[in-house]
Amino acid sequence: MGTETFPFALGYRDGMAGEERVQNLLSFPLEDSSGPPGHSFAANSLSRRFGAVATGMGIYELPPGNAAWPYHFETTEEEWLIVLDGELTLRTPEGEAVLRAGDVACFPAGAAGGHAVRNHTEAPVRYAMPSAEARHGGATVYPDSGKVRVAGPGFDHRGWLGEPAGYWEGEQ
Repeated sequence: MGTETFPFALGYRDGMAGEERVQNLLSFPLEDSSGPPGHSFAANSLSRRFGAVATGMGIYELPPGNAAWPYHFETTEEEWLIVLDGELTLRTPEGEAVLRAGDVACFPAGAAGGHAVRNHTEAPVRYAMPSAEARHGGATVYPDSGKVRVAGPGFDHRGWLGEPAGYWEGEQ
């Protein structure tokens, strides 16, 4: 692919020049990011590759019968899902739906943006997840398990949601 096809890629920014700034989502190399049984997948970040700071994009591939992350929502980040190849089952607060290559979904910040994906087919599925980048922190809530992750500069904690507490409770 010549740079004359992509004139916007001719500049040099953050140590990357020309066609290095153009990647093909179908052939972008992925690395094993597997979790426990049933959560086997490969992934990679275009954000790191390009040095992005305001937005992010992960590329994922799920083998048949596997799911990616547990059902969750972000409190400060909007996320998207774009199915590149194959099909998957998407779970949202409204229920489940089958998405196929070319389909896109948006998950707003907050409980309304809850989502999880799984591969119900006999073939791998590849998808991209663009998102806003929570540069100054945020939280992820896992409603099914009752976990929460809170992160910010110099702080990162994952734990269980507990009893509500008043603002001044436990303070002096």
